[in-house]
Order: sequence, then structure tokens, then C-alpha cells
Amino acid sequence: MRIFLSLVLLTCATGCATAPATASRDPFEGFNRSVFQFNEKLDQAVVRPVAETYQQITPQPVRTGVKNFFGNLSDVWSTVNNALQLKPVPAVESFMRVLVNSTVGLYGVLDIATELKLERHSEDFGQTLGFWGVSSGPYLVLPLLGPSTLRDTASLSVDTKGNLARRVEHVPTRNTLLATSAVEKRARYLGAGERLDELALDKYIFMRDVFLQKRLSEVWDGEPPEAAQSQDDPPQ
Repeated sequence: MRIFLSLVLLTCATGCATAPATASRDPFEGFNRSVFQFNEKLDQAVVRPVAETYQQITPQPVRTGVKNFFGNLSDVWSTVNNALQLKPVPAVESFMRVLVNSTVGLYGVLDIATELKLERHSEDFGQTLGFWGVSSGPYLVLPLLGPSTLRDTASLSVDTKGNLARRVEHVPTRNTLLATSAVEKRARYLGAGERLDELALDKYIFMRDVFLQKRLSEVWDGEPPEAAQSQDDPPQ
């Protein structure tokens, strides 16, 4: 929530300066808006009600355990991507997080690693491509999945293979894991969604600009140079 609110303030503060550059990176706006509206209706009709029910009937300790479990799975893929980006310290810390949480933390249900001051370094293959010089390309809104870019869309197949939940061979178990992960993630952002509805005059533009700023920050580990603010230059 703190990260979301910080991005809101950042977008509001820099919106006037970056709007032309950002709009030029959305050449498929008509198509994107149609998909965005589809996703919004699906969210209102199905996803949000399910997430609200999950939040209401599931005790907070259980929700925390579920979040920790899937966070531990994501740390495995982050370890790989940190290594691919030649970041030894984040790679080792991510590996140690998986080791500690998968053993002492009961397969990740308990986040012991955070208590031991092992920082989480979330990375995906889209960020790895950005690190090695692949531009983000045009902004895209994907059905069901939401905001993306051409680079991130191209990396989806690799990220999918890196998701351990998708590698479970027992189909009912795999589907349960994926559905639970999606519902848990949506439940975490229920409050943020309500604030977004209140703040944004044009929700599509607001979400687009916040997403692009967020991805730029993630590729540069939170410190993008001024030149990259408008050009999305990859790190050299």
C-alpha cells in the first residue's frame, strides 16, 4: 500500500511533464482501452467479489501465510533473474530467503527470512531483458492479466515456466494454487482500488502512467537516471 501511494504521488507530481512522452508510448490506446474496459467489468462481476469474500471469511494469520507461501515461490524465480542480471548480493540473499523460508518457515508459510533481515529482491524475466538493453516497447493491456508492455508480454512464456505453481503436474492442485494466488493478490489491493476510483479522473490513463513509472523503477532498481524518465533507457 505504501508503494502504491508513493507511486500515486509521483505520478501526480510528474504527470504534466511526462504525459506527452508517455502517451507516445501507447500507440494502441483504442485497443488497450477496450481490453481495459473488459477487464474492469470482469473484475467488478467476478474477481473483486471473490476477493472480498476471501478477505471476509479468511482470518488474517491465514491470509498472511498464503501471501508468504506464494512470496517464497516468487523468490525462487527472483534468485534466477538476479543471477542472470549479474547481481551477486541480491541473488545470494534471494537464495537464502528460499532456503530459510522453505525449511524453518514451513515451506514459506512463515516469513522467517524477513525477520532475519534478508531483503527481498523481486525480479522477473521482463526486468532481466530490460537490464540487458531491451526497450520496454509500446504499452499493452492484456485480457485478464492487465497492464503490460511489449517486452513484458514477450517474456510471459519464460516467466510462466519460472512459476513453480504452474509446474505442478497434478492439474486440480495446479489450478487451485493459481486461483488462490490470483485471489490473494487481488484481495491485497482492495483498498488501493477504492482509492484509485476516488482519485483518478481517467482511470485508464492513471493506471497506465503509474504502471510505466513502476516498471521503469523496477528495471533500474529504484534509481532511474533523468534521461530514462522519458526514454525508458535500459541500464548499461
